[in-house]
Amino acid sequence: MTRTTRTGGLALAAGVAASVAVLAAALAAGGAGAAPATAKQRVSMPMPMPMTPLGVATWQGMKIEAIRMSPVTFGVFTGTTMRLVKKTKKDSFHLMVQLTDVHTKTPIPYASVWATIRKGPKIVFDERQWPMLSAFMGVHYGNNVALPGPGTYTLTLLIGPPQVARHPEYMHVWLKAHRVTFAFQWKPAKQPNS
Repeated sequence: MTRTTRTGGLALAAGVAASVAVLAAALAAGGAGAAPATAKQRVSMPMPMPMTPLGVATWQGMKIEAIRMSPVTFGVFTGTTMRLVKKTKKDSFHLMVQLTDVHTKTPIPYASVWATIRKGPKIVFDERQWPMLSAFMGVHYGNNVALPGPGTYTLTLLIGPPQVARHPEYMHVWLKAHRVTFAFQWKPAKQPNS
């Protein structure tokens, strides 16, 4: 069994490395669908960034963490093509949602995560969180968020049940959608020369 686990882990690592290489080539070449990067082109890989917790909740042994960091450019791979999602000047932050088993600390894959952000009664963001892989941020669900300005906001996450085959220890948990809500303050960073 150890050999199978090690082999599976190596295969997963190789798959992740291949996906990162495809994304890096797309970024270096100017976007998805462009020709792969040549050896002379330099690929700028993202650097670790400060992260700020927005809230933490636990549901049936699932730890749900909402975290914000600087907006990032990322790729969405459909199985055949890579679509580049570029950060914009309007983006306030990158919202990361990490789902982990509280006992094993293992990331929980194949869930769906939808984020709704309100300022008072008004919805200012209502979008899917993409399943993501990152060498610096780990496995998470994420998307860039543009907020209209400083203030107090309410983040509601709708966590859909993981749609995956399950061993007995997971057959009776996370079978229905679950909502968690966090309040947070947002103040845009001061721009240089402003």
